[in-house]
Amino acid sequence: MNNRVVITGLGVVAPNGVGVSDFLQSLKAGKSGIEFYPELKEHKFSCCIGGIPDVSQEMKEQYLSSLQLKNFNSSGILYGCMAGMDAWKDAGLKQGPDAEVDYDTGIVFGTGQSGVDKFREAIYKLDEGMVRRLGSNTVAQTMASGISAYLGGILACGNQVTTNSSACTTGTEAILMGADRIRQGKAKRMLVGSCSDHGTYIWGGFDAMRVMTYKHNETPESGSRPMSVSASGFVPGSGAGAFLLEDLESAKKRGARIYAEVKGGHVNSGGQRNGGTMTAPNPESVQRCIREAVKDAGIEASEIDSINGHLTATIKDPMEINNWKEALGLGREEFPVINSLKSMTGHCLAAAGSIESVAAVLQIAHGFIFPSINCEDIHPEILKLINASAIPHKMKKQEINTVIKASFGFGDVNACIVFQKYND
Repeated sequence: MNNRVVITGLGVVAPNGVGVSDFLQSLKAGKSGIEFYPELKEHKFSCCIGGIPDVSQEMKEQYLSSLQLKNFNSSGILYGCMAGMDAWKDAGLKQGPDAEVDYDTGIVFGTGQSGVDKFREAIYKLDEGMVRRLGSNTVAQTMASGISAYLGGILACGNQVTTNSSACTTGTEAILMGADRIRQGKAKRMLVGSCSDHGTYIWGGFDAMRVMTYKHNETPESGSRPMSVSASGFVPGSGAGAFLLEDLESAKKRGARIYAEVKGGHVNSGGQRNGGTMTAPNPESVQRCIREAVKDAGIEASEIDSINGHLTATIKDPMEINNWKEALGLGREEFPVINSLKSMTGHCLAAAGSIESVAAVLQIAHGFIFPSINCEDIHPEILKLINASAIPHKMKKQEINTVIKASFGFGDVNACIVFQKYND
């Protein structure tokens, strides 16, 4: 079977906007969500800035009960529950304790590391011989599949309920995994997305690797600079993005609003060969992933209106632009607009692909291109490949039919997806 897959619900918890409406406004305005955090300085981080969603206690209580929130200490699961529940509601589906099990609806919701703060809390109690005071929710918050388990119970999903984990490729991969299940007729609906915790225990390893910027602690909003010659490393972020994917016939039958269609995609690995390592992509496999995604979508490269890149603000950005250009086979004048949401949110790690995909789909639904901020000084190696006009510095109103989005993660893993405006 090859059922058509459409997007009928969106949810997002991002550093620059919580909820689709706030996030959309930030996209159009080019608003940064990066701030200085004294806690990072206290822990002697070189990079003391980051992107953390602004979620109040009152907001938490709109999603989870006081009992669920008691001793709750996993920011990633919290963000994932919020985004997932918003996508579910946005799609017009029922939720609540009285909902019947829906065997036609499943979940693929990814993460990198789950409940690190909760795990740390448990370790201290264990070291003090307080095993009986760990509480009943320690396992649920620290197991990798904690996010999908929480959402599965809240929403009564009876199809496959699982968690994927592929570093920074996680979110984009989750969308493709859910879409494939619908394509094959194994589910009518899939809630998909990814989430990432924030804080010192998640970000510390990257600071130690010296891949995060240390030059903008006094100017946080200018810190994330994808495609810029003055880029000095990525800014860490956190949050979650979610999609309700649905079989087209099911969506039409219940009169659901359709944001866009998932036309196709591809997932692969470079095998950590030919330039690929644990932390660097194999260019050949990246280009292959992009070409196969275009082929699977049944489109021509010339049809692409916008590229939503991975583009992390590291020395690898020019290589990524070259990979896009080689894979698509487009000349300088034909190369489409390319932007990076990380300029506003930082690198949200496992949540990056899903949050950035929400941004990509909103471009199609609302007819605009969001800007890549902090990129006034485009890297000269990039300018050898594409025109400066291909990188938008301000929001641009434009009808968008086709957006291609890719993510590349540690372990030399890649995922690329094609979204397109729905046409009956």
